[in-house]
Amino acid sequence: MGNSDHILVVDDDRDLRELLNRYLAGSGYRVTTVANGRQMREVLASHRVDLIVLDLMLPGDDGLALCRNLRANQPYDIPILMLTARGDEADRIVGLEMGADDYLTKPFAPRELLARIRSVLRRAEMLPRNLAASEKASVLRFGEWKLDTAGRFLVDATETVVSLSGAEYRLLRVFLEHPQRVLNRDQLLDLTQGREAELFDRSVDLLVSRLRQRLRDDAREPSYIKTVRSEGYVFAASVEASREPS
Repeated sequence: MGNSDHILVVDDDRDLRELLNRYLAGSGYRVTTVANGRQMREVLASHRVDLIVLDLMLPGDDGLALCRNLRANQPYDIPILMLTARGDEADRIVGLEMGADDYLTKPFAPRELLARIRSVLRRAEMLPRNLAASEKASVLRFGEWKLDTAGRFLVDATETVVSLSGAEYRLLRVFLEHPQRVLNRDQLLDLTQGREAELFDRSVDLLVSRLRQRLRDDAREPSYIKTVRSEGYVFAASVEASREPS
């Protein structure tokens, strides 16, 4: 994190793009600004980007569609901070469910955006990316389950589809990308939920409980998500990543 981080701003408001370009560059970031999804894809095809500031209301493909496509097709998970002129709670939830890491309503102070950017980047860099996270895997297999990372759903041994909420998917994805590693509650809270969550440890425990139910994992003797007393949780099963479903 720091001066090497590359921020891509996607917004059709030219004045706002120029303002954010000056402000973020003055704060030590490399900044690229574009007006629409087509230009965004051109930048991503030729440059490494560390975070995208993405407006919800864009000409052509809107921010929600672009966010969904990024999560399904980008070879690495770029943190996304979504901007909108709307203050509707439903928009915020939909954006987060599509995979946005944070959400900021216009008008906003550039200083607040900068604080959000730093927070999202800090969460993204809290844990090192391993092979499964950096490759474009469309399926992650573990035990009798497989996770479709494009559709964001589970499939059991009988090919029955089990839907996941956005928070459940993000928690499972973190576990699958870091198997056999103890993760404490602060790490899980930041990496899976960010500002969507109520900031207390119990929310992580409740989310783990929900995910165990999805996996039909016995909470008393779990096969997948094990509790490490006074430390956190560990995903105990081995994980295999593949590019295409078999």
